[in-house]
Amino acid sequence: MLDTVAQSPDVDALMNDIGRKAKAAARPLAFASTDAKNRALNAMADAILANKDRILAENAKDLADVSGTDMLASFIDRLTLNDGRVIDMAEGIRAIAALPDPVGEMIAAWDRPNGLKIERVRTPLGVIGVIFESRPNVTADAGALCLKAGNAVILRCGSDSRRSSQAIHDCLVEGLKVAGLPEHAIQLVPVADRAAVGAMLRGLDGAIDVIVPRGGKSLVARVQNEARVPVFAHLEGLCHIYIDASADLAMARDIIVNAKMRRTGVCGAVETILVDSSLAEVDLLPLLDALSGAGCEVRGSAAVLNVAPSATPATEEDWSTEYLDAIVSVAIVDGISGAIAHIQKYSSNHTEAVIAEDAAVVARFFNELDSAILLHNASTQFADGGEFGMGAEIGIATGKMHARGPVGVEQLTSFNYRVHGTGQTRR
Repeated sequence: MLDTVAQSPDVDALMNDIGRKAKAAARPLAFASTDAKNRALNAMADAILANKDRILAENAKDLADVSGTDMLASFIDRLTLNDGRVIDMAEGIRAIAALPDPVGEMIAAWDRPNGLKIERVRTPLGVIGVIFESRPNVTADAGALCLKAGNAVILRCGSDSRRSSQAIHDCLVEGLKVAGLPEHAIQLVPVADRAAVGAMLRGLDGAIDVIVPRGGKSLVARVQNEARVPVFAHLEGLCHIYIDASADLAMARDIIVNAKMRRTGVCGAVETILVDSSLAEVDLLPLLDALSGAGCEVRGSAAVLNVAPSATPATEEDWSTEYLDAIVSVAIVDGISGAIAHIQKYSSNHTEAVIAEDAAVVARFFNELDSAILLHNASTQFADGGEFGMGAEIGIATGKMHARGPVGVEQLTSFNYRVHGTGQTRR
């Protein structure tokens, strides 16, 4: 949560200084060698493992601060670190180090009739601002991804994760120093004042090239409304699963329980399940029982309640709610057409899945829906950059410009055109 604390008159000066340092660091990063970046990343992973006990101790203090508050269980889950999550954090950084360096990659090349040779080549974006809540692991993911893509990054965590994030950030700076890269390449905003967010949204006097928000509705809305620089928007994960008449029902049962209950607080958790009407009479109840048995509250449409009267009646609001909790809404639809109509009406264009064996149904689902991620016969919890082989992600971009879906190293680059001639002049 981005709490307001007593505002310092020096916040703008502090933030502009951070911006200047980031911009200065971005210049050498743009042409830093792959070896130097990878040495820094592996040193960061080593430092995180070496400081695991400190990171967990600082995380325990963050958790103690929010104990007894009205913070949702899903946010507590995102805030919580344990041995496995810290180890995963380090392994994610090593996975990023193992990825091909995107900077300088030739995306396309062609020759013109006049003899000009044109190349499209990946280049860093420059300075990236990341504003996030609750998730201390974003410190590591964002720092590592931005570095690999040759960018400087300014991280602004929520006050709820400030101790954990600082402990992780210290490890990232240690890695930069080991590789001889500028330590201001990855900066963590040291104040909780919301004025710091406002300064970042104004671009820090031209220093920030793009903003990435990771948080709840209010944070993302503020960023989109106030930002004067481009934004990689990560909106709600209002994810849907459609179970077709042709589905393997044992597979469907396993997928929906995993998609909802593996981790309820992640953006890839399913929030609405749509079931073909032909399955309602016989096959729906076992599916709902599997969810209930896993500890999930089922909120059903009127047609669902006819089959499962113990379910909670769904309201209109339920179809557009990202629960981030052990709650799921369920509706009966008329085949793939009904499923598509429902998803088009309520989706946040994040992630949708179809469970079907009918190839024509799958083709319509993929062709007629326009969410960033579409899955066939797989859990929506795979909506994750690490699962896509990207090492990690900064977020899932739900917009349509520049980056879409998991934002990894390639999405954190732009490109330029390099034109080679032999003395050509234009008539």
